[in-house]
Amino acid sequence: LTGSRGNNLYTLSIQDMMASSLICLPSKVSKTKSWLWHRRLSHLNFGAINHLARQGLVRGLSKLKFEKDHLCSACVIGKSTRKIDKPKSEGTNQEKLYQLHMDLCGPMCVESVNGKKYFLVIVDDYSRFTWVKFLRSKDETPDFIIKFLKMIQVGISHETLVARSPQQNRVIERHNRTLIEAARTMLIYAQASLFQWAEAVATACFTQNHSIIYLRHGKTLYELLHSKLPDLSFFYVFGALCYPTNDSENLSKLQPKADIGIFIGYAPTKKSFRIYNRRTRRIVETIHVDFDELTAMASEDRSSGPA
Repeated sequence: LTGSRGNNLYTLSIQDMMASSLICLPSKVSKTKSWLWHRRLSHLNFGAINHLARQGLVRGLSKLKFEKDHLCSACVIGKSTRKIDKPKSEGTNQEKLYQLHMDLCGPMCVESVNGKKYFLVIVDDYSRFTWVKFLRSKDETPDFIIKFLKMIQVGISHETLVARSPQQNRVIERHNRTLIEAARTMLIYAQASLFQWAEAVATACFTQNHSIIYLRHGKTLYELLHSKLPDLSFFYVFGALCYPTNDSENLSKLQPKADIGIFIGYAPTKKSFRIYNRRTRRIVETIHVDFDELTAMASEDRSSGPA
């Protein structure tokens, strides 16, 4: 670098520097970051991730290229299906929460941590935004639907609800399949116990609402319902090792100030994380936690073959 000196100060011309040298900026994120985001978004395909970044449809995601340099074994095992051409159903509603699709799934072969065996899936026809509710029995379904309808009429919208027609079954069936495939893949990657299936389904629903693009509108499901860009900056990999702060008042000076935990999702009503505490064997919701997403990735990537 060269510049002129005056009054014991050196003056540099930025324009001259720009003209005489090339500045190289990275065009893609690192392999580690690429795979982190694939797993943070419940094993979302790389094409969709790049679309989110390129079009600026979310906050908290770098506008660079995310590359897939090898197969994700969990995706191959968890999402393997026969190739079948199915007609795509296009929503005709122009208003959110005007028409809802509902379906009850279960019973599951294993009860969840909280003793749930069923889950109800509700999909908004306009935005495709999805809700899931976990139930112990089918008998709980009518009461929850009544509460849900009151919630959306008072808290979100005053639109009228109309019944789902038979030809639109494929809308809810496709969402059910997407949720189950994602949850299965997440459990496989995390090597988690099957009783955590409800946590995996809830996390998949949460991340898909924030990241799946409804091509008819060119926006994420979250933006279509809430009219603002979703924020992905607080997303982490399901099953990641983490260290929640130990809030016990009876800690001695030499006792650990954090426990070892497993990240199993996001709190439904507040911005906090759901953590399975290995010491207490309980699920807690907290923001006071440090994450180690790379430990599991290191062992998994060592076992992965070439692309």
